[in-house]
Amino acid sequence: MEILFKLFITFFKIGAFTFGGGYAMLPLIQREVVERNEWLTAEEFIDILAIAEVTPGPVAINTSTYVGYKMAGFKGAIFCTLGTVLPSFTIILLIAKYFWEYRQNAVVEKIFLGIRPAVAALIFSAVYKLGKNMELNIFKVIGALFTVLAIVVFDISPIIIIVAAALGSIGYFKNKEKDI
Repeated sequence: MEILFKLFITFFKIGAFTFGGGYAMLPLIQREVVERNEWLTAEEFIDILAIAEVTPGPVAINTSTYVGYKMAGFKGAIFCTLGTVLPSFTIILLIAKYFWEYRQNAVVEKIFLGIRPAVAALIFSAVYKLGKNMELNIFKVIGALFTVLAIVVFDISPIIIIVAAALGSIGYFKNKEKDI
């Protein structure tokens, strides 16, 4: 029961103190799960992010569910998911009840203008930390740049890119096995 409480509290803190959605949560999740508590290795964390990204739902919730399941089975998955979701759910309820009354307030507008760059910095931080833990080579860097260009410049759906990358990876590793 102690591990369930620790999992819940860890993900509740992450959910409560992260603005900007799942990608902004990733640096906090990585610090708590990989560095502080050592529930996952850096490689496991990168692998689960790949899985969390292609499964339906927000990446932070998918990641927390996986960590909970790995640490304490089905109950752990439930506790971590609730820990991640409850702060946002509570905040959204409060916003829905009170925010619209004050939305045009200049102070509220300035608060949100200040939060936006912080959220962008958190997302960049997650990308940087994940990149540090990957075994990068020229093909992976070119692939990442191509992906950004495909999404931003050519407006190609990320789903198509993920499927193409998966299929390309299967082909690549099949050829590698033949070389061995």
